[in-house]
Amino acid sequence: MYVEMKVKFLTFDSTSNGFVVLLMDLSNKTGLPIWIGPFEANAIAMKLKKIGSHRPSTHDLINNILKTLQSKVMKIVVNDLKENTYYALIHLDRGGEEIIVDSRPSDAMAIALAVDAPIFVSEQVIEKARTIDMETEGDQLKEWLESLNPDDFKFKA
Repeated sequence: MYVEMKVKFLTFDSTSNGFVVLLMDLSNKTGLPIWIGPFEANAIAMKLKKIGSHRPSTHDLINNILKTLQSKVMKIVVNDLKENTYYALIHLDRGGEEIIVDSRPSDAMAIALAVDAPIFVSEQVIEKARTIDMETEGDQLKEWLESLNPDDFKFKA
């Protein structure tokens, strides 16, 4: 089973020197933080702010290729979590045929935001994320969430 989520915000996490995108379910009850790289964070930020560029970004290029191949992004699904690494699938429709492509969640999210496709997370991933080594990472995540300041959210959805 899948839970539909939206990108709630994107922020910089100074404790890990990385970026975090927070996916939140539509009822704002379940959140899933995913740490991502700076290039993916930039792509997601540009999509959230609806900022275009003079030349196509990599994610825009992928969307242009899909259009040329008469394919449409139907949805993305964050479908697995292994050893603290998230996995995602991009579901495409090409003339009624479903094509599923493996992806990093950050790239899949940037593509979904560019074409306004829904983002889903499997319930299995949400459960796994809740049980990640709670003695170490759970405390670190709790600390990070408690230290958040609304001014930190420069890229809100």
